Amino acid sequence: MLWMGVAVLFISASGPLITATVAPALAIAFWRCFLGSGATGIWVAFKARSEFRRLSRGQWRLIIVSGLLLGAHFATWVPSLRFTSVASATALVATQPVWAALIARSRGVRIQRPVWVGMAISLAGVLVLTGVDVSLDPRQLIGDVLALLGAMLAAAYFTVSAEARKTVSTATLTFGLYGTAALLLLSLCVLLRQPLIGFSAEAWILILVLTLTAQLLGHSLINKVLATTSATVVSLAILFELPASTIIAAVALGQVPPWGIIPAAALIITGLVIVIRASNSSELTEAPPV
Repeated sequence: MLWMGVAVLFISASGPLITATVAPALAIAFWRCFLGSGATGIWVAFKARSEFRRLSRGQWRLIIVSGLLLGAHFATWVPSLRFTSVASATALVATQPVWAALIARSRGVRIQRPVWVGMAISLAGVLVLTGVDVSLDPRQLIGDVLALLGAMLAAAYFTVSAEARKTVSTATLTFGLYGTAALLLLSLCVLLRQPLIGFSAEAWILILVLTLTAQLLGHSLINKVLATTSATVVSLAILFELPASTIIAAVALGQVPPWGIIPAAALIITGLVIVIRASNSSELTEAPPV
C-alpha cells in the first residue's frame, strides 16, 4: 500500500507538471517518451538483450501498435491541458475503464449489467463536467474533447499492450512502446512545426522531473504492486489520481476548480468504481504495463 500511495502521487503530478512547463505540448510528450525509452533501453541492453533479439514478428507487431496508440494518447492528453483545467482533463481521461469495457464487448466479452450501469453513471458525469466547462469558457470544450479522446486511445493501447505483455517482459515492452511513441510524436512535431529545443532551463528541469516521476517511477511502481496485489485494487487506487492532481494543481498553480465540477467528478468516480468492481474479465481490470 505504501508503494501504491507513492506511485499514485507520482502519477498525479503529471497534469500539474505539464501545465507548468512552458514548452509546446507535443514537444513535452515527445521528450518524456524519448527519455523514457532511453532509460529503459539501458536496462534492456544489460539485462534483457537476448530477449530483445528473440522477439518474433508477431510480438513486434503488438509492440509497435501499442506504441502508436500510446503516442496518440499522449498527443491528445497532453495538449488537452492547454485548453482545460487539470481537474477536468484528469477526470475525463480517467474514464479509460469505460472505453476498455466497450472495446472488450466488441471483442466478444460478456459485459455484466452493473458494468453498464457504472458506464452510464460515468458518462452522465462527463456530460455534467463538459457542461460546466463550456459555461465558464467555450474554449475548454476543446480540452475536454481531447482528454476524452486520450481516454479512448489509452483504453485501446491498454488492450493491445496487455496482449503483448503475455509474452514480452515489462522492460522490453516498455522500451519498444516508448520508442515507437516517441517516433510518432516526433513526426507530429515536424509536421506541425513544433519546436523541440530552445526551452528555458526551468522547462527542461520540469520535463526531466515529469519523465522521472510519472513516466518511469509512477508506472514502474504500479507494475511492482501488481505482482502482489489484485488488478482490481490497483485500478481502484489509481482513481485517487483525480483528487490528488486537483489538490496539487490548486496549491501549486492556483487552479481551484469551480464547485460545479465536484458533482460531475463524483458521478464519474462512482461509475468507474462500479465498472471496475463489477468487471469479471482481467481485460477490464488489469492496469497498463507502463
